[in-house]
Formats: sequence, C-alpha cells, structure tokens
Amino acid sequence: MTIWATIIKRFKAPPLPKPTQDYDKSYLDNLVNILRLYFNQLDNLLEQIVATTGNAVPVSIGGTNVDAFGRLRISSPYTLFDSQQRYEADPQFDTSTTGTGSATYVTNEAAVNMSVTAGGVGSVIKQTYRVFPYQPGKGLLVLATFTMDASLNAGLTQRVGYYNTQNGVFFQKVDGVYSFVLRSNSIPTPGTPSDIRTVNQADWNGDKLDGTGDSGYTLDPSKAQILWMDFEWLGVGSVRCGFIINGEYIVCHTFNNANDITSVYMSTATLPVRYEIISSAAVAGTLKQICSSVVSEGGYEQYSFGNVARRTAILTTIGSTFLPLVSIRLKSTRLGAVVLPQRVQVLPTTSQNYEVALVKNATLTGASWAATTSNNVEMDVTATAVTGGTIVQTDYVTSSGSGGTNPLADPSGYNWDLQLGSSLAGVSDIYTIQIRTVSGATTGDAVSSLTFWDLTG
Repeated sequence: MTIWATIIKRFKAPPLPKPTQDYDKSYLDNLVNILRLYFNQLDNLLEQIVATTGNAVPVSIGGTNVDAFGRLRISSPYTLFDSQQRYEADPQFDTSTTGTGSATYVTNEAAVNMSVTAGGVGSVIKQTYRVFPYQPGKGLLVLATFTMDASLNAGLTQRVGYYNTQNGVFFQKVDGVYSFVLRSNSIPTPGTPSDIRTVNQADWNGDKLDGTGDSGYTLDPSKAQILWMDFEWLGVGSVRCGFIINGEYIVCHTFNNANDITSVYMSTATLPVRYEIISSAAVAGTLKQICSSVVSEGGYEQYSFGNVARRTAILTTIGSTFLPLVSIRLKSTRLGAVVLPQRVQVLPTTSQNYEVALVKNATLTGASWAATTSNNVEMDVTATAVTGGTIVQTDYVTSSGSGGTNPLADPSGYNWDLQLGSSLAGVSDIYTIQIRTVSGATTGDAVSSLTFWDLTG
C-alpha cells in the first residue's frame, strides 16, 4: 500500500546581488529574475495553503499537539488517576514479590526500588488496584516515569506501561533490548493472552531515539524517563508510544489497527498501570518506580443509574459494637469493572442514637454473596460480625430520620479514590455499611441500602 503525502517545506529568501554604483542593465535583469523566482515560490506556497479542491494540502495542527482522536490538546485534561510517592510507597499499588525480589521505598527520591539480586531468580510486580475507565471517543493518555537498570545481563526483564496479564501496551527492556509490546486477550486466539506484537527499537516506525531520528536524541533508560502512550481504542484504533524529553512529546512507535485487523486488537482499554522486573537467571537489577498518571483527554462524561444493594430484613439487637448491614464487592469474573459507591442510606426502626460508617475491606463473618442489579457486583446481607477495615465515611442518625451520605467529592465529578479495585491475587475490595449505637442501654434495629455507580460500559 502506497501512501501519498504532500509536505510544505520552508524556504529561505534567495540572496540578492550586490548593487552597483552606477546603472547596470545586467544587474537589474539579474535582480528581477531572482525576485520573480522568489515571488513564484511564495505564490505556490499560498496556493497550497488556501486551496480547497484538487491536490490542496490540508492545513491543520498535527503530531503530538493533538490527542489520539485528532483534537487539539488543551490545558483541561480530566485526571482519572495520579500517583506520587512523597512520603511513602503509594498504597494505590499492590505489590507481589517472589524469590530474590524486594520493593524498597527510597525516601529522598520519592520512589520505590524494585530489585532482584544475583542470589537466584526473583520478581517484583507493582500494579494499581484500580483500573481506569476508557470512554469511547475520548483519547486516553498514560504517563509513567522510571529508571531501568543499565545491566545488559541475559535473563533480566523490566517493563513499564498500561497493562495486566491479559491486555495492554508497555515498554520493556529484555536482555538489553528495548521494545514496545502490544498484549491481547483477543487475537490471535480469543481468551488466550499473547504478546502479539513485540517491536524492537530498530523497527520502530517513528523516531527510533538512536540519534538518527528527527529529535536527534539517543534513548538511555538508565536515566530517568517519562513514558507516554495515548489510546484511540474503539476496539480497532491506534496506540502511539514514546517518551517526553525536554518537554517534547516524541512518537517512537504507533500500533495501527484500523483497516488492517479483523477484530479488536485487545478486549479492553480499561486497564491498570503496572511496573515489573523479573529475573530468569541469577542476575541483579533494579527498576525504579517514580510517578504515573492516567488522563481522559477531552473530559469524561460517563453516567450510570444508581444500582442498589439493599437489606430489607431488619437487623436487630444493635449495640455499641459495629455490625454489618450490607456489603458489596466485584464478581470474581468481573474484576475489571468500574464501580464506585454512590449513597449510603440507613433507616433505624428503634429509638436510639446511631453511628453509621462506610468501611473499606473489613473482614466479614458468615458472609454469603448474592446477585445485585448489576451483573458486575455481588452483595451480602447475612454476615453476623465485622472487624478491621478503613472507615471512609461516617454519619450519625436517630430513629427520627434516615441517614444518607453521598461520596461525590464534587457535584461535577466522581471520587475515583472510592472505586472498587482488586489485588494482584484477584481479590476484590469490599465496601460495608456498619452501624452501632452511641448512647443509652437500648439496643437498636435498622434496615439499609448501598447505591453504587457501575461505569463499566
């Protein structure tokens, strides 16, 4: 397939001949010829710019000045996620280590050293609990900063990107070779994850960052790097991958899919941020995890009606120790769903003063999970006791009225910190409405409901 393109090139004004002291016809003729040539060049340039038919060159802002869908990048991105590790390792990431692997927070660098040693094989994986919702028609921009080990030892793999074990795109260094990788759970065999395209640096279709590209830069991942990728998913769109150096977005490789493949290139663009280092031999190495962010370019306008998990049987004998009213979690087969609690409601049926709390990841005794109005979420109303967890919201109610809290941080947006996530081991977060009495000897009774948004799409 041949792609024809017309490029408007800049040109310099031609040098004019030096004037003679006296009138000289040959000098004047030469001057006129040079000016005529210059004006012809200007006319040709203007014709290309203003023409609207034929072989006109379209004039537009392009390159990395526009997002994945060709819209001009403006200064109002919608941030779905950001991570910085100012005082501690970011708790938004789950960590898994094997063998010689270890993860160590480096205070003065606001970073985590993910290391393996020469004492044997090992691995470290850090992945966000949450996945980040892609909205069709909006470009998804992913930024991640890191430094990789400079070692060229065979048996050492380092990866950074927007991916999990099923789908995604990432930059990697394997046995000293740099590449961008597209992982898919859709092709070539649906349901079988495969790194379907591994494109080494020498084969990148953009700036190879080997000193010969338009930027003139040579990539050195042992120095701090800003990886960027933007996704035009829609199932069959393009993915641009590259690095930001000295404030310049450099496109190194683009995975193009439209008009080329017969199905989606990966089953979803709603994915986590992930870093990993793996040794398959007794070699040492350190991958430094620094910062990351996921941005929906052009805003985020996904909506959902309120799904409900509700307890209709009255919970009796409520005393001064918290008891569970209703809980929700992601289905084990839907851990990539995007679900956030919306509203807590409690109706006391006995005169008493109560404290109501929405608690994350408490331990339930006697839970039995059942379906909800969402196919992605399960609920429990049978647990008899609860311990631990983190209180994310509280309210105080009496028998004279129901209690209700709305976890939106602002009426114009969602509180993404409340989104249900899952661990690397595949265990979902749990939200539980808990209740206890705060005064008097009278035990209480109550019913409750937990409304939630399901933005999975």
